[in-house]
Amino acid sequence: MDSVRFGRTLGIGARLAAKTLATAVDAAKAPNPTAAKTAGAQVGGGSGDRSKAEASGARLGEKAARTTAQAVETGRGLKRGGRRFGEAIWGPFVKASNQLWLEFTGVFFGIFAVFAVSNAWKMRGEWHEAAGNHDAHMHLLLAVAMAVVFGYFCFSSFVKASRRGKRS
Repeated sequence: MDSVRFGRTLGIGARLAAKTLATAVDAAKAPNPTAAKTAGAQVGGGSGDRSKAEASGARLGEKAARTTAQAVETGRGLKRGGRRFGEAIWGPFVKASNQLWLEFTGVFFGIFAVFAVSNAWKMRGEWHEAAGNHDAHMHLLLAVAMAVVFGYFCFSSFVKASRRGKRS
């Protein structure tokens, strides 16, 4: 994700979070609609006043229910957005660190493979003298086997790192 797109996304998310918080605070500060309904019923004595008070109380109750439902949905959306934001931030970091770790272990195995090849090259003259010196021949075979094994580990580690780097 490029820095411009990331900054734009972060700014939009911050603005939406601020609007959500302001809406939640306004909903919390709003007067209780049931208290207004009972006060209107007690003040008004006539049946016309009572029906108006009941109608306005019902409207206030519906508005409060809508506001509450909206605040709950906004909270869920904020939680979901926060989780996706965390995945967007940590996902590339985890991918890069896994790839870097595989490359690091590939280099580590490569160093051992180079040392093993170096020792095998030093002992190559003893290959033909195997009948006379069995220990030197075994050391040569051990160095070649070690070079092959660590070379395989080095190669496979870099191949895995390359595959993980190409995955999107």
